[in-house]
Amino acid sequence: MREEKLKFLLIITFSIFMIFFCLLPFIYMVITSFSKQPDYLFSGFNFTFDNYYSVITTRSLHFIDYLRNSLIISGISAFVCVSISALSAYAITRLLSFKYASIILLFTLATSMFPQISLVGYLFKFMSMLGWINTYFALIFPYIALTLPLSLWILVSYFSQIPKELDKAALIDGCSHWQVLYKVVLPLSVPGLFSTLLLAFIFAFNEFMFALILTIDHNARTIPVGIALFQGLHGEIPWGTIMSASTIATLPVVILTIIFQRHIVQGLTRGAIKG
Repeated sequence: MREEKLKFLLIITFSIFMIFFCLLPFIYMVITSFSKQPDYLFSGFNFTFDNYYSVITTRSLHFIDYLRNSLIISGISAFVCVSISALSAYAITRLLSFKYASIILLFTLATSMFPQISLVGYLFKFMSMLGWINTYFALIFPYIALTLPLSLWILVSYFSQIPKELDKAALIDGCSHWQVLYKVVLPLSVPGLFSTLLLAFIFAFNEFMFALILTIDHNARTIPVGIALFQGLHGEIPWGTIMSASTIATLPVVILTIIFQRHIVQGLTRGAIKG
């Protein structure tokens, strides 16, 4: 009995420590965003909404433009990526033999291992030839390519757990492979699709290097690069403005995670369970 209590106490203590350790940077960011001075730990905390008012209303910061660009680019990239991954995962798990499926999966995994810094120079030349520099297309297509391997692996793992007998029954009833996909497989794969969609969205929303190199101004620049350039606009580091902008930028991801938390957990864990 004593060992069980000690084990329970250790689990609770470690869990609280991990939660506090993970949330500490976010808590510090939120507190700083509401403080007049960034050194409030020494000078005292003075509560204010001026940082949020400034970041939203100051036209030279273009914060709303950056946020809009990030939401549009990330949303389109995630949707297209999941759509392509779903079709590919269905073909790999249902239509191809295991030998060919394994080759395709290994090839997609290999393409994801190239570091972004080794690709950005060639990508810049390619986008310049197409005339896409400082456009949404310059970021959407690289983000789709970068998130496809992870999305494909998640959905292949998820689709492989759906019994193939359901496909055979639907085919016997007169369904085509397309109808089997969107009437049988996709409805049963909603948790996996949601988790993949959110992961792809988060990656595109947080990506920095391509957004820095392939965009020029607020017409296509995303919010990570926009916040990073706040320092250049002011000539000093405006910590209050940076923290308030960062807090607002994290809200879409936090809200999506809270709303779809159950689906995300199911989507990421079901593929690891046989049966």
